[in-house]
Amino acid sequence: MSTSSTPSGRALRSDAEQNRARIVTIARLAFAEDSATTMQAIARAAGVGQGTLYRRFPTRESLLAEVYRDEFDELLVTARRLLDEHEPVDALRRWFDVLASFGRMKHALADVLDAVTRSDLHDEQYDRILAVVDDLLQAGKDTGEIRSDIAPDEVFPLLSFLWHLEPQSDARTAHLLDLVVDALRVP
Repeated sequence: MSTSSTPSGRALRSDAEQNRARIVTIARLAFAEDSATTMQAIARAAGVGQGTLYRRFPTRESLLAEVYRDEFDELLVTARRLLDEHEPVDALRRWFDVLASFGRMKHALADVLDAVTRSDLHDEQYDRILAVVDDLLQAGKDTGEIRSDIAPDEVFPLLSFLWHLEPQSDARTAHLLDLVVDALRVP
């Protein structure tokens, strides 16, 4: 999860960290239900005053960015957990499902986050996600199941359809993800 500190770089007190975590969790759920949820509604649902909310997240955009970072961190942790629990190709396929859900959330946030923030978030996360994809691919390469000529940065163009479909409601998503995995397999 995201490292929590004050603007001066000091670590948050435990109660402040608990407030931050509760706010982010409540915001994640609220934004998933209604992307127009207000900061006041989030503060009320999290059981904190508006001052506490605005001190930690001065703008709605800063809260959305933190929700995004938190979700992104979970996405990376999930990839590593799946590799521990499943065979490499199965872990890769399962992670693609998680990535599809994350893409839906990211798409919803894109309407709210301005272009500068989206660019900053992308730059901030790109190397981290490539490292996870590399781990997933390398595990499959080590077992001889994934083609050795596939680079991590070649996977995302293959998955770009996710950004054009509603992964939760489009029946083609699972089939298309299976096709991507088949393309990565050793013939």
